[in-house]
Amino acid sequence: MKEEMKYIVCILCVWVLSLPLQAQSYNDVVEQAMDCVKKDSLVQAERLFQQALKMEPDNARNALLFSNLGTVQKRMGKTDEAIESYTLALNIIPYSTTMLLNRAALYLEKNLIQKAYLDYCNVIDLLPKNLEARLFRAYIYMQRREYKEARVDYNVVLEQDVKNKTARIGIIMLDEKEGRHQSAMDAMNLLVSDYPRDVSVLRMRANMEWEHGQAEAALFDLNEVLKLDPRDASCYVMKGDIYLQQKRKAEAREAYEKALELGVSRAELAEKLKQCK
Repeated sequence: MKEEMKYIVCILCVWVLSLPLQAQSYNDVVEQAMDCVKKDSLVQAERLFQQALKMEPDNARNALLFSNLGTVQKRMGKTDEAIESYTLALNIIPYSTTMLLNRAALYLEKNLIQKAYLDYCNVIDLLPKNLEARLFRAYIYMQRREYKEARVDYNVVLEQDVKNKTARIGIIMLDEKEGRHQSAMDAMNLLVSDYPRDVSVLRMRANMEWEHGQAEAALFDLNEVLKLDPRDASCYVMKGDIYLQQKRKAEAREAYEKALELGVSRAELAEKLKQCK
């Protein structure tokens, strides 16, 4: 009899102790998950978000949990799982521009261009002046060679932010592709004036100058890049290409050898080095 009473008492104790956990389990697990996110304990956060979602699958807060789960999975490099989580969140709140933008970025990462395009279009339908959606949709239009549409999106961005570097570069590229070379170069010169220490901008102008037959101007810009970043291997490769085109073989070889020192593969430059002999 005593043993039976002890067993009953133990069962009651376990049941009583579990009551507070059952009453607070969903909220507690969510709070623990958020704490793990703050501490960058992503594996634990993922597990806890998934646990909370299973506990109360009909909870109205689950759209946010799916979104948080997607963000955690994105940070962990689990792209497919993150897309699925954002999709489940959007099934609950289909007009969330934040979730649409997050999913679109992952679609782009996986080269699912059409899916990304649709998400960006949906964001623009909801928020016509959203800069992120406009810039990425313009990028997609550029990939599709739909230049008229890309120009519209870039211009919408510039109407709101006249100094936006990405949109300005986009317009320059469009002008180049459509044969407006002087307009492109004028805009490029203004961009360099605004960003004189931006190596990517200087490198872009150098490439344009070279394509337009202004080799010496291109070499000047490449040397300016190398003053700012002496380890820019791509600049040495471009210098070598320009020198080789000018039949300055010794200088071309010197530039290519410097690129090799900075990590460019010998296979990539093998044919060019042969031409320097």
